[in-house]
Amino acid sequence: MFPLYRLYRRTMVSLAAQSSHFKTPVSISYPSLLSAPSTVSHSIEQAFGSDPHCLGIIVVRDLPPAYPELRERLLNLAHAFAQLDEPVREKYADAKSRYSFGWSHGKEIMNGKPDTLKGSYYANPVIDVPTVHPNLRGAYPEYYGVNIWPKDEASIEGFETAFKELGSFVLDVGVKLAAACQRFASPYLTDSSLSLSNLISSSQTTKARLLHYFPPSPGAPLPAENEPVDSWCGFHVDHSLLTGLCSALYIQHTPGAPPKAIPSPSPSSGLYIRTRGGELTKVIIPPDCLAFQTGEALELATAGRLRATPHCVRVGAGDGTEHVSRDTFALFMQPDINQHISETETFGEFSKRIFDNHYNVQ
Repeated sequence: MFPLYRLYRRTMVSLAAQSSHFKTPVSISYPSLLSAPSTVSHSIEQAFGSDPHCLGIIVVRDLPPAYPELRERLLNLAHAFAQLDEPVREKYADAKSRYSFGWSHGKEIMNGKPDTLKGSYYANPVIDVPTVHPNLRGAYPEYYGVNIWPKDEASIEGFETAFKELGSFVLDVGVKLAAACQRFASPYLTDSSLSLSNLISSSQTTKARLLHYFPPSPGAPLPAENEPVDSWCGFHVDHSLLTGLCSALYIQHTPGAPPKAIPSPSPSSGLYIRTRGGELTKVIIPPDCLAFQTGEALELATAGRLRATPHCVRVGAGDGTEHVSRDTFALFMQPDINQHISETETFGEFSKRIFDNHYNVQ
């Protein structure tokens, strides 16, 4: 998703209308990725290839011990920020960037209507102020804007530091994965000179999205049995070359009790994707692991050979789910706007098309 995403073309269906099941994603060890990247090439092909069974997502396990604390700290802060009064949250919204920096809630169009089911906080975790020409900044405020950080708000102290530290961690792992993907991706790239890891590591368009999915409410009630599979977040493909994903944190809001982290409240809650063959499946990311999936920029850069991964998020009905929120973090790794990702289009030109589809153009 960065920060916008294209709806995946499909006919809206409910889970009751078609079969779905859980599949274990291909996983690789971080130490192997670090010291012997050639040894994970087969696993990358199994994850990102074109065979019908390929999921388009890969899990990196055995991460450094700092990761779980980085994840939990920021996701708890995401929840705390979402509990602030709406006027306070809206102080950190940025209309001139089409809500691509700072807080965004109800501005994006999903499934044909404003998306009020989730709120997002956007920032570049590695660059506060991109070093680009003012004309470029003006032409692409969605990417080359300046980070906006909450200041002096009770309950969210350390928000900026936590955001940057987790984002930098995910980016570092993603760059290493991109380097390991090069051997597999090179035959498909429309420009064989492109280095995926260099495109990501040198880019000033890196964007992270901290997400809070609100509990069901009178305006968005607990789903019925025929709940659409994409009830919490519509089917879409990401805007990026690669997207890094953290496991979600579910928090229960019991009246009269402090919020507390709980396991997924329903077997049907969570992330769903369509395999390369079109099969719908639920994917679980272990809390101590990171997942990475392919985005639409990579699909264009490989002339459709490495397809973007269609995915969505489902609320899932169950006992007590009407009081449960969901927080997660996604990092969108993509090239600078002047980089050609097809023979006819730069990443910036491609991005403008996507933004125009998801925000009202004045």
